[in-house]
Amino acid sequence: MDLRIEMPVALLLLLPLFMYFGWTYWRERQRLKKSHMVVLVIRMVAVGCLVFALAGPYLLLPIKEEQIVYLIDRSASMNGTEDEMVQFIQESLQVKKEQQLVAIYSFSSTLQTEAILSNTLKEVPKLTEIKATDQTNIEQALQLTSGIVDPKKATRFVLLTDGNETKGDALEFATKFEGSNISVDVVPFGQPVVNDVSLKSFVSPQVAYVGEQQQLVTEIQATAAGQGELLLYENDELIHREAVELAEGSNVFTYKHAAISEGLVKYEAVVQVGQDAIFENNKLTSVTMVESEPHLLIVNGYDTASPIAAALGSQSISHNVIAASSLPNELSSYLQYNAIIFDNVPGHLVGEAKMNVIEQAVKNFGVGFTMVGGENSFGLGGYFKTPIEALLPVEMEIKGKEQLPSLGLVIVLDRSGSMSGAKLELAKEAAARSVELLRDEDTLGFIAFDDRPWEIIETKPLSSKEEAVDTILSVTPGGGTEIYTSLGKAYENLADLKLQRKHIILLTDGQSPAGNYEDLISDGKDKGITLSTVAIGQDADANLLEALSEMGSGRFYDVIDEQTIPSILSRETAMISRTYIEDNPFYPAIYNAVGWNSLFANGVPQMNAYIGTTAKQGAIVVAESEKEDPVLAQWQYGLGKTFAFTSDSTGKWTGDWARWQDWGTFWQTLISQMLPSYNDVAYDVRLDADGSFMITDPTNEAAFLDIVAVNEAGEELETQLETISASQVRASVQTEPGLIFFRIADEEQAIYQAGLSVPYSAEYELHPVNESLVEELAKQTGGTVLKEPQDAFRDFTQKGADRQNITRWLMLAGMLLFFMDITIRRFGWSFLTKSKHKEPHGEQQPVQAEDTNVAQLLKGMKKRS
Repeated sequence: MDLRIEMPVALLLLLPLFMYFGWTYWRERQRLKKSHMVVLVIRMVAVGCLVFALAGPYLLLPIKEEQIVYLIDRSASMNGTEDEMVQFIQESLQVKKEQQLVAIYSFSSTLQTEAILSNTLKEVPKLTEIKATDQTNIEQALQLTSGIVDPKKATRFVLLTDGNETKGDALEFATKFEGSNISVDVVPFGQPVVNDVSLKSFVSPQVAYVGEQQQLVTEIQATAAGQGELLLYENDELIHREAVELAEGSNVFTYKHAAISEGLVKYEAVVQVGQDAIFENNKLTSVTMVESEPHLLIVNGYDTASPIAAALGSQSISHNVIAASSLPNELSSYLQYNAIIFDNVPGHLVGEAKMNVIEQAVKNFGVGFTMVGGENSFGLGGYFKTPIEALLPVEMEIKGKEQLPSLGLVIVLDRSGSMSGAKLELAKEAAARSVELLRDEDTLGFIAFDDRPWEIIETKPLSSKEEAVDTILSVTPGGGTEIYTSLGKAYENLADLKLQRKHIILLTDGQSPAGNYEDLISDGKDKGITLSTVAIGQDADANLLEALSEMGSGRFYDVIDEQTIPSILSRETAMISRTYIEDNPFYPAIYNAVGWNSLFANGVPQMNAYIGTTAKQGAIVVAESEKEDPVLAQWQYGLGKTFAFTSDSTGKWTGDWARWQDWGTFWQTLISQMLPSYNDVAYDVRLDADGSFMITDPTNEAAFLDIVAVNEAGEELETQLETISASQVRASVQTEPGLIFFRIADEEQAIYQAGLSVPYSAEYELHPVNESLVEELAKQTGGTVLKEPQDAFRDFTQKGADRQNITRWLMLAGMLLFFMDITIRRFGWSFLTKSKHKEPHGEQQPVQAEDTNVAQLLKGMKKRS
């Protein structure tokens, strides 16, 4: 037990207080009696107690229990050492004492628990799987575990690591252990020395021109001499393969390549060898901006040749034509183009993941976009509430322009166990979108089935869209799959309803016992009910579902990509809930729009049909139908210019437009309007040593730049900007290794694009044990570098203690002493001792009046009388 005082300076108050008491005693010493001396002493002790209470005194009571916490580094650089580390811990546990608590945690970029603090742990449990091994964050491991242990007890962290941290600063954090009960022992473990070949760097020019000879420089690091193979790719296409002789150490190879692709071009280097310790360090990417004439991507939704490409002719803008099924997934593939045209492309062939990437290309990189009408486009294409609808100047829904047919829709959704996860969530989202397309007076039913049908929403007029959506989204997965009775329930619910259109959509990923589907669907057709089916995944009975849709006069969708489910249901609902196609010949009205007036100076050709849409607020309607529906509309979406042409490109709907002498000029005008305005300023974007990006503006206007970072998947990344000087900005981006794209725009919205490669983590580089960090961490915290396992449980130099504050007790003692002081002064000393002076026969001795305040009071009363 040890007495400590928090604020000893408060004890200085005792000097003037006791000087006052001493002076009082000296002045009154001749008249002081025994009772007065007692009062003086009590008063001095009471004041002393209160002053000590102000000083914050406390007792340190020893705690016998001790804490030993093992921290196992399981990052990638520790591969091959796990068994050795577990063996070390197991041997050390053999000498654990009764009062010692032990816990085991493992870490890499995050911390996870293997065994909680316990005094009964005798065996190392089987270590749990750890997924993210691409970083070593010792600081975070120490921070989190120091918050778990009891700070009152003596604590020893036993850190098993190579000390090669790639994130955080363990030494800086360890300064917080100074003066605490925590020390850190380190057990150094290193990865076994093995043969490894890694790509140290891969560099391509930041800017090049089409046909220019570029130097692609690759540096390969090898731990031993040997042979390997170097492969180079341009936009995922192999452009060079070479057998290389590798010497121990650094090897540099240069390949000259004439740029063929245009825009932001991705180059990739891969090295392959027979035996390699770490595969993650065998690949690097680089990005080059290849400047050239504008380039257009036409996505053709027809089985025949592209009508737009034919209208443009051979001497037009450079363009590629692809089918919707060939659309790429990566942002870099879209940034090769300056503009994109969707010509009658159904949304379910695109999928929302690719739509998100295209939206980023338009919004943040200024790529132009146009959607052209047709039977598979706009609302009929299933684009309601998709990223593509968000970027277009029109909405897919027709708002109150005509009397629409009455509708009954029943969605039959498989909720069996195999649908759990992304499939069920996307299916529910799709069903919710379908509800939002309905009118309040439409009829809706929703049946979710597993081994039996569950009527989630009764088939009746829609009373509340929000309530229906919430109900659908709350469905959870169940058991088996039974289609026939569930489908029969849907037909039964719609059979007797007096509606103009009655439709069922069936979604399932499984198979079901046979049933009499022919009679069921035939009876339904007699009552005006149609059926469409969606097969989700390869396990679904596609043959049955396709046959059901044919019998039910509906459509069949075979879904491999789950992301397409929402577009399918939007398309189905749009096709049966709206009369989208306006097919009465008319002459569009042309408005005064910049760039278009001269094209129609000699008149406007007749048009046959278009898809009904609604212009968004802020959109510019260039051409409008007699019903005031937009035929050609445009607007600005982020940095990109987007257009909606609601007629088609084949001539079936456009009529005289396709035979018009300026038909090709019309498309060329539209394309020129879509093209972005790029910035000629060559901003320099470089990856700094600390992982941030330094952006240099030669015009010294860095503070006014608008900077956005996007990854290959089209996800906008969290970016923090810090202005370093008039010409430099630091961008700290939360990203994983791989390609990252920067869009830089000035105050006039001129765009500059740059792509950089974030290399693999330093975790995948071979390094020896970081001896300096290991030794400094142990020294700084009062620990040691352990050699023997049993030393982990050696005696602690600093014992744990429980702090017991005694301020309250001192204040209570002071208050009691003050009460005694008041009592004695009020009633006299004899009041406390009168029981000792009783006569043997019970008579009391007379009390000296002058010794009591009561007697003095009586004397005063007699005088006044």
